[in-house]
Amino acid sequence: MSEIKLIVGLGNPGREYEATRHNAGFWWVDEFARVHQISFKTENKFHALAARSMQQGHELYLLKPQTFMNVSGRSVGALVQFYKIEPAQILVVHDELDLPPGSAKLKLGGGHGGHNGLKDIIAHLGSREFWRLRIGIGHPGDRAEVANFVLNAPRHEEEGLIQQAMQRAQEVAALIVEGKMEAAMLKLHSS
Repeated sequence: MSEIKLIVGLGNPGREYEATRHNAGFWWVDEFARVHQISFKTENKFHALAARSMQQGHELYLLKPQTFMNVSGRSVGALVQFYKIEPAQILVVHDELDLPPGSAKLKLGGGHGGHNGLKDIIAHLGSREFWRLRIGIGHPGDRAEVANFVLNAPRHEEEGLIQQAMQRAQEVAALIVEGKMEAAMLKLHSS
């Protein structure tokens, strides 16, 4: 069992993307930082907003790539190389089309499911074996509509469900950071 040393929230930089579904990873990491009173600063060498903090007795890095979603791996790869972090010590928080709003799931490894942020991270790490916290945003029903869907804000009723799922995921954040993934999954997936 290894604790998490890096939490990456995926999203797109810039005001016009702040409220879009694709920024669910940013929302979650921002809330985690707020709860733990951690502040981000611009780290040019990582192409990101980054923060370092002590959590559960060990060092934890938070990362919000500022490279745009499709090249998130450039940022993650730079930090991981610099601090010598293993894939299994990374949690990537991202929006998930295959889960309905109101659902949040934790898993290790797997493919990218068409998610360009994950695809780029896998390419840069040379591994799929990192943890993912998948925040359900639902699917527009038509593959041709996906880009438009993720780059728009959730409908009002979806937003409430997404917030609830993110809150449940915050409640297991300490377990995740400690590397107690079975316990975190049990609690998160049964609520």
